[in-house]
Amino acid sequence: MNLASFAPHGPGSRNAFVLAVSQGLYVCGISVDLTLTGITGYQLAPDKTLATLPFALITVGAAVVTVFAAYVIGRIGRRLGFAIGSLCGTIGGLVSVFAVFHANFWLFCLGTALIGAYQGFAQYYSIAAADSVTTEFKSRAISTVLAGGVLAALAGPALAALTSTLIPGVMFAGAYMLVAVLALLATATVLALYRDIEPVAIVSDVPPRPLRDIIRQPIFGAGVATTMASAAAMTLVMTAAPLAAVACGYPIEDGAHIIQLHLIGMFVPSFFSGRLVAKFGVWPVLAAGMALFVVCAATAISSTALPAFFAALFFLGVGWNLMVVAGTTLLAQSYRPNERPKTQAISGLFNNLAGSAGALSAGVALQTAGWNLLNLGMAPILVLSLIMILRWVRARHREPALA
Repeated sequence: MNLASFAPHGPGSRNAFVLAVSQGLYVCGISVDLTLTGITGYQLAPDKTLATLPFALITVGAAVVTVFAAYVIGRIGRRLGFAIGSLCGTIGGLVSVFAVFHANFWLFCLGTALIGAYQGFAQYYSIAAADSVTTEFKSRAISTVLAGGVLAALAGPALAALTSTLIPGVMFAGAYMLVAVLALLATATVLALYRDIEPVAIVSDVPPRPLRDIIRQPIFGAGVATTMASAAAMTLVMTAAPLAAVACGYPIEDGAHIIQLHLIGMFVPSFFSGRLVAKFGVWPVLAAGMALFVVCAATAISSTALPAFFAALFFLGVGWNLMVVAGTTLLAQSYRPNERPKTQAISGLFNNLAGSAGALSAGVALQTAGWNLLNLGMAPILVLSLIMILRWVRARHREPALA
């Protein structure tokens, strides 16, 4: 997508561009962690079953901070809130550098948890961009922000490989220094260029329902189960993939390229997956996403050749994107406009917790069960999601979706 094609002018347009740059810096930095943290954790861990704990703490940190970030942003504004989030990334990168220098596994865990806090704030970039413009330009504002992520998905893993040996004698320290620098640039960008704009007030004659009533709806269960399953299954395989590739004798550079292709699979479909839902409906897109998860597992199990790693992780990324879009579409039908903030916060918390569970279990599963059985572990996750979807299918005639 050409960022210059964003049509509206004024502060809303400006904010969308600023957030696109911030998103690019964030994704570039987080992709360095996605590429190297599993391998770094394996080298530093006192027990190899803990190797993926630092990686898992990225999603755990995001889960813990998600609701807090919404509160902070609401109290002090998005400009300062986003700056605090990216400063967490800067501190996390510097702590990671110090931990690598001193071979301190637990300090490294603290560094990656702070990167997760950065992620907890950054996930609100696209929402902020949408709130900055009028209704007809919201989807274009979101696409503008996503475009920054696509470009960074291409650059990040390659930079991780290039900077991993930048500091002689201390493997990966240069890469984590890059994370700190990128987050600091994001902080400076937001503070210098972003302008707080109040979103259009939501007016409704119907009072918002209690959160527990929203959660009890079958359509909410179907939507959140879909997004949670995609998060858990994706992080389970993605976390273990670089370690599995290195265990098969492939160099770190190949692990970086595997994650690079995976990130492309995650981000690029965002430009058309929403249109696919609009044209074909939720169910075909959801089925395609689940099918790609199955194809990912089958590809990974069938071979440990390098092309199989590339193909499996690409299928995993595209499948994740389709399932997230389908699940988010269902979630959007479960709440009224004046219920959006709290529903989005709780669903985001659920998704981050699911991702944390997948990442936390990846190291143990890879060490004890192996790469093949780890990929089979996606099956029960998808089955549980399907059960919740079928529950809504049975109830949808009695409880129609909200307009």
